[in-house]
Amino acid sequence: MQDLLAALISFFLMQPLQEKVADKLDAARAPRAIVAQVAGCAQAATPVVVERATSDPWWAVSTIVQVWTGTAKPENILADTAPVCRPAIEAARPFLAGREA
Repeated sequence: MQDLLAALISFFLMQPLQEKVADKLDAARAPRAIVAQVAGCAQAATPVVVERATSDPWWAVSTIVQVWTGTAKPENILADTAPVCRPAIEAARPFLAGREA
């Protein structure tokens, strides 16, 4: 059951979140090193996000809706949910400012 939930969270939350951030960075022509740093951090943060989603289903549902509707900045969700990603997000912020995918 845990594996199924992790797969669903990965598909409905992490993949769209990663894609939106990557699209913004690509549109801003961010250096490949920053793109790779953010992508790696997002990948490594998946277990943390899955843990949060399993312990707080309401957060999971509301966050998925926010990501899919574009009402929340994906980089903020990633930084808030996985604090270890904050340095990577902060390095990318100049390229993310004002960019909407």
